[in-house]
Amino acid sequence: MKNIIKRYYIGMPNELQILNGISLNVNEGEFVSIVGASGSGKSTLMNIIGALDRPTEGEYLLNGNDISTLDDIELSEIRNSQIGFIFQTFNLISRTNALKNVEMPMLYAGKPRKERLERATALLELVGMADRSTHLPNELSGGQKQRVAIARAMANNPSILLADEPTGALDTKTGHMVMDIFHKLHEQEGKTIILITHSPELAQETERIITISDGAIISDTGANTS
Repeated sequence: MKNIIKRYYIGMPNELQILNGISLNVNEGEFVSIVGASGSGKSTLMNIIGALDRPTEGEYLLNGNDISTLDDIELSEIRNSQIGFIFQTFNLISRTNALKNVEMPMLYAGKPRKERLERATALLELVGMADRSTHLPNELSGGQKQRVAIARAMANNPSILLADEPTGALDTKTGHMVMDIFHKLHEQEGKTIILITHSPELAQETERIITISDGAIISDTGANTS
């Protein structure tokens, strides 16, 4: 990212600038946290990183693609193939079991049924949820739902996992369990993980902490990994 600016209500009396020239490089295989208080701009930054929104000004290259020049269809394709999203509220489809939830992104990507089934089963195994594959979301605990959501985010083997407050709805012990899965995906699968959080304690578990305040990066440091 180079000098990313994001404004809303452009040209109106209530025009609002949320991001004030963010420049940021994240390398393949990094485990990074972006930390900031509510209103700091971290959600807006996450939406741009995830190709859910475009910057008003500045350049964003994702795997060599200039995101700011792509149309909605091209952005949708990038979101489905290159980025795995994990949300605080899980966003699982309520009437569909764990296995089918994990299959869903592969269905959109046009993968054959046999391949979808095999990969979804393997991913549930990876996150320790193989024995819950036929359960509906309302039959799962918060931590189990988040593990299914992580498996779903991995479905199309994205280059980036983008996690927005992934432990926000979980108790401390369950939150640590979810973080352990992120460490496993980072170390064993080599995934680039960007964690958005308001929790400095959670951020300490990552290799690098980027702190944002008032739409600008105020520090960018390697975390204490001891």
